[in-house]
Order: sequence, then structure tokens, then C-alpha cells
Amino acid sequence: MEESKKLIITVLGHDRVGIIAGISNILARANVNILDISQTILQGFFTMVMVVDFSGSTVELAELKTLLGEKGRELELEISVHHEDIFKFMHRI
Repeated sequence: MEESKKLIITVLGHDRVGIIAGISNILARANVNILDISQTILQGFFTMVMVVDFSGSTVELAELKTLLGEKGRELELEISVHHEDIFKFMHRI
């Protein structure tokens, strides 16, 4: 069975200008394609879930997590990155 190259990225924090741009710019520079994105504001809290294709990435997963973590600290956001298979396992019924 071929290993999935999809990642689930979740973002949570206070709403502010530039969140989507900041994260999507990191992904674009790393050649990570956004397959699906859902974002909403819940009582002033920004929430976003992205499904991305990591197969063409120009960086290793650890480096991508570091870059997103740095952006999260800069924008005061909680950003997590999970491999699709791990995410499915953690959230199975």
C-alpha cells in the first residue's frame, strides 16, 4: 500500500489580518499544495483546517513544522501538523 503524502494542518487563535496569507506563503515556498481548506471565526477565535499534499515538498516535514511553528508564534496562533494517517487513527470512532 502506498503511503499517503497528505497532511492535516490545524490553526487556532485570535482573529487578525494576515493569518491565511502567512501560512499559505510558507506552504507555497515549500511547494506544498493546498487541497482543501475550511476556516471560520467562532466568537472572535479564528479556526482553520487544511488538507495539503506534501508529495512535492522541497523541505522535510520537520522543517515545515518548524517554519509553521515560527509563524504561529509570530501571529500568536496554535498550529499543528499531522500526517493524514495519524490524524485518521487519532480520530477514529
